[in-house]
Amino acid sequence: MKKVLKNVSFVFLLLKMCIVFGQEMSAQKRIIIDVGHGGKDAGAIGINKTQEKDIVLDIANAILRLNNDLEKPLDIYLTRYSDTLISLSDRTRLAKALKADLFVSLHCNHSDNPDARGIEVYVANGKAKYSEDSVWLAFQLQDDLNKSLGFESRGVKFANFQVLRETIRYCSSILLELGFLSNVDESNYFRRPEAMKFLALAIWRNLIKNIGSYERVGD
Repeated sequence: MKKVLKNVSFVFLLLKMCIVFGQEMSAQKRIIIDVGHGGKDAGAIGINKTQEKDIVLDIANAILRLNNDLEKPLDIYLTRYSDTLISLSDRTRLAKALKADLFVSLHCNHSDNPDARGIEVYVANGKAKYSEDSVWLAFQLQDDLNKSLGFESRGVKFANFQVLRETIRYCSSILLELGFLSNVDESNYFRRPEAMKFLALAIWRNLIKNIGSYERVGD
């Protein structure tokens, strides 16, 4: 069944105002946004030839611009700022080197089933210092994206992805699969320039709302 994702343009400025005036943070938190794939690694390819590496870079840059426009309430670093391929080990080492509070890896999904749709949020398998915080944030994000943008939730899942496995010891970490490029509706949604702003706002707003309970990792 075809489902149209919400048009939220009329609340964009309102949400920005709510964030600025409605949230207080005791200390600036450092966020690493891991921009998936890049360079010769295109990631998933959409039915309309959109590439995962380009979509996640657009979303990450939109988050960065939004944060900078509002006087940097978060201290945000990207693992890549252009169409370059960065090794997984270098991505995770950045989280440790910068003593990050949170590592968020951005991706898009793909399936042989064209009806597959929705957002998946992954956390690392096993127990580590930041496992519980990661699971909690994962549930907050998937719920918020469902309510604010209309994305279906496919749940919070556990995986042994390298970027999660190698960061969970140093900071909270999650991996977002932001919809299926193999799905007609979701792939077309990512072609809309305003969609990047909406997704960026929803993710950034959720981090602002929930990151306050995190503690900065030690040396």
